[in-house]
Order: sequence, then structure tokens, then C-alpha cells
Amino acid sequence: MNVLLTISRLIDALNNSVGKLAYWLILVAVLVSAGNATIRFTLDTSSNAWLELQWYLYSAVFLLCAGYTLLRNEHIRIDIVVSRFSIRTQAWIDVFGTIFFFFPAVILILVLSWPMFISSYNIGEMSSNAGGLLRWPVKLLVPVGFFLLMLQGFSELIKRIAFLMGLIAEPGEKMHSSH
Repeated sequence: MNVLLTISRLIDALNNSVGKLAYWLILVAVLVSAGNATIRFTLDTSSNAWLELQWYLYSAVFLLCAGYTLLRNEHIRIDIVVSRFSIRTQAWIDVFGTIFFFFPAVILILVLSWPMFISSYNIGEMSSNAGGLLRWPVKLLVPVGFFLLMLQGFSELIKRIAFLMGLIAEPGEKMHSSH
């Protein structure tokens, strides 16, 4: 179990780093948006590429931060019901939900999104908008983001099992917001 906890810490560090890097993508998106608006109003010109770049940046933040959000335990939960249970019962619910709901959904999205990226990459898919960008980079964000999310799910599962075995204290920064 110590090896798995080490792997969990490495996954946590990876998603923490990706999440903090994604903070900067928000700044870039804001600067692109402000720059595009300024140029549009002062020079009366614009490009679809700037608008698409904003969408790509926001997509990157959303998809790449999914694992980071799970690490920080900030994802949507059913705390109104679960918070009434003991921490151990909550951990069991997390283990069950991760194995039977989380992993199947994440793996399905990974399996379905990878061929879409490959196809887009192989044909050099471009935006249908005049002056638009390549599409494959944004399509790559889906499998990458869900892969990071799957890794974090594995890390959270390891931590919950280690907690249930009495090897670690309550896992996560705040396993459940009510405690």
C-alpha cells in the first residue's frame, strides 16, 4: 500500500501543478479578450482566430482542471445526504461511487474522444469559420483532461482505501466540506 500511496502523491502533485498552470490560462484568455475588443473598437477589425483562441483557452482551463478540482474536493457532491453519515461511511460511498460510476464514465469518454482527436489530427481539421484555428489541439484537450481526471480518481480511491485500512488520516484537503 505504501507504493500506491507514493503513486497517489505523485498524481496529486501532477494535477496540482497542472491546476496552478491553468490559472495562467485564465489570464491569457482575459488578455486575448481585452486585446480583441480593443482592436475591434479602435481599428474596426477583428479575427475569428482571436475568438476561437478564447474558447480554446477556456476549454483548456475547464478540461485540464477537472483532476485538480477532484484533488481539492471541489466537485459537485451529494453532501446534503452524505454529510449525515460517518467519515468511514462517506469513504465507503466514495469508493463505491468511484469504482462503479466515476471510472466507467471517465473511461467511456476517454475511449470515445481519442478517435475524434486522431481523426481531426490526421485530416488537419480546421475551423469552419473564416480565419479560424486548427481543431485538433482543442480536441486533444478532451482525452488529456479526462486522463488527468482518471489519474486523480485513482489517487482518491487509493487514499480512501488507505483511510479505511487505518493507514492515513482523513484523506484530501477537505474530504467533505461539512467536517
